[in-house]
Amino acid sequence: MTLPVERSRSRRPVTWRTLVGVLLLPAVIGGILVGALYNPTDRLQNITAAIVNDDKAVELNGQLVPLGRQLTGGLVKGADDQSSNIDWVISNDSDAAAGLKDGTYTAVVTIPENFTAASLSTRPGETPEKATIDVATAPNARVVDGAITATLASTATSVFGTELSSQYLKNVFLGFTTLSDQLGSAASGAHQLADGAGQAATGANGLRDGLGQLSDGAGQLANGAGQLAAGAGPLADGASQLASGATALAGGTRDAASGVGKLASGADGIAAGNQQLATEINGLADQIPPGFADAATKLSEAAPQVNTALVDAAAALQKAADECTGTAEQCAALRKASDDANKALPQATETVTKIGQLAGQAAQLPAGIRTIADANQKLADGASGLAGGARDAETGLNTIAGGIDGLSGGATQLADGARQFGTGASALSSGAAQLATGASSAEDGAGQLADGVGQVASGTSSLASGLDSAVAQLPKYSDAQATTLADVVADPVSATGASDSLFGGAAVPLLAMAVLWFGGLASFVAFQAVSARALTSRRPSALVALRGFAPAALVGAVQGLLVAGVVQVASQYDWGDWALFALVSVAAGVAFAAVNQALLALFGGAGRWIAAIIGSLALAASIVSTVPPVLAGLASLLPTSPAYSAMLGALTSAGGVGAGFAGLAVWAVLALIVTTLVVVRRRTTSARAAALPVAA
Repeated sequence: MTLPVERSRSRRPVTWRTLVGVLLLPAVIGGILVGALYNPTDRLQNITAAIVNDDKAVELNGQLVPLGRQLTGGLVKGADDQSSNIDWVISNDSDAAAGLKDGTYTAVVTIPENFTAASLSTRPGETPEKATIDVATAPNARVVDGAITATLASTATSVFGTELSSQYLKNVFLGFTTLSDQLGSAASGAHQLADGAGQAATGANGLRDGLGQLSDGAGQLANGAGQLAAGAGPLADGASQLASGATALAGGTRDAASGVGKLASGADGIAAGNQQLATEINGLADQIPPGFADAATKLSEAAPQVNTALVDAAAALQKAADECTGTAEQCAALRKASDDANKALPQATETVTKIGQLAGQAAQLPAGIRTIADANQKLADGASGLAGGARDAETGLNTIAGGIDGLSGGATQLADGARQFGTGASALSSGAAQLATGASSAEDGAGQLADGVGQVASGTSSLASGLDSAVAQLPKYSDAQATTLADVVADPVSATGASDSLFGGAAVPLLAMAVLWFGGLASFVAFQAVSARALTSRRPSALVALRGFAPAALVGAVQGLLVAGVVQVASQYDWGDWALFALVSVAAGVAFAAVNQALLALFGGAGRWIAAIIGSLALAASIVSTVPPVLAGLASLLPTSPAYSAMLGALTSAGGVGAGFAGLAVWAVLALIVTTLVVVRRRTTSARAAALPVAA
């Protein structure tokens, strides 16, 4: 069955088969392109790639860490949000090279043997090294196969590296918390040490005051003992005289008794003096604070422990400064505090040692004073006994006159005892003087001890304040906070809204525009652009032009509708967007028919060549933004430009649908005008030319 449509370059009429072929050509081409290119990431399993894992595991904390194996597993498993993955094959170097050469593998991902070692090179004491993998693409791989493989491998390694960085940073942030806790413990210990040193300074001041009182009492004791020694000399002389005169004064028994009575009185005075001296010494002993000996002993025993605490505190501060991971100012403050503590440590420990020695000596003072008091008490008791004996002697002299000779011997003994008493009193005076001197020296030492312990208290208080400041400046994180912060720092910037599809929103409008353009070109491969009977026709030139345009326009409209249907089957757009897209496609098919008719009418067979160039330029200028500006400028002037803009606006938020319709209408009208002018030119000829057939 034929149609009343003139065939191009032939007098045979157009059949229904020709018409169907022209109608289906854009739909078939569009269907093939969309079916082949739409959502390629859903069919990644059609790509076969090999993984070569040459990585050697590294031992970490007694366990082997095979990061290369983990990366291999991650690539093979794929992402949870991606339904398709490349068909990965675990291979070796030789098999991968052979498969890459013969086309078995589209790409080969090689994990080198130092991958794990480089990934873990951020540990302390190691030289940091970036871990890398190698991606090789087969020479016969398709255009974007290598890009897909490289993108997947790059994304996997990037995520893997981010996880490693996140774990490392988490440990760093938790290390801040641990350091803060340790410095807080050190600060608490320093505060306790400062409090103890302050109490020790107070005790040392009390010790100094007590030793001052002891020195004064010992001086008084020395003076009293000196006076006692001075009085013992005359007593001894008197006793000697008594012994010498006893023989001569045999008859002076009464006088001797009287002398003995005086002797008893003198002995009472001696007893009273010694009793008073013993009372004063005991009073001096009572002035020593209760628990003085125990406190001094404990202070002596605590000196080594204080030195140990000072050394430990300085060591802890030194360790904190050496392991500091904070800011430069924080680390500098820690190092300065550590240097000051180490500088003051020798003097502090020496002072504490001297304090312990002096405290040990002071602990023996109360017992010594009590011993002296007991000796004087015994001396007083002896003097009292002497007085009683003298009275007994007086009584005996009164009753036994003949006991004068015995009295002479007793007087001699009394003289000897008095001399011994004088010697003892002198020794007591000397000992008391030495005690006063020692107590005075001990008082000076106690003053130095108080000053030294006060300096220790001040230094440890400053140390505690510095540690408190360091703790306040160090951040503290929980496990959850450290994990969140590490994830953000390891991957601080992310992009949203970017599509990972190789077939973006602009691809469907581009393919539809291209197939409709070449469909319009195909229409005028089959149809005649200008009727061969234009010269003999009686119709107006515009109607002649429209007669050639009408079948192509109808075919273009149907082509646009068919292409829109193929796109909807593959893409499943919203029906409202698709309806607008279909309307644009129909308008583009009609306008492209008019433009192709004008090109063929104006340039003849060269018009098809020009139309092919226009289609190629439209495709080239719309694929990538790196097209040269000259080509991009030319493409914007082509009739395909408003069609592409309107289709893109119909399916996306780009807009410009109205401007695209207007542009297509302008191009269609201009093309029909050009075709009409060509018809007018062809209908103007000579009589000789009219006899010749009109060339198509």
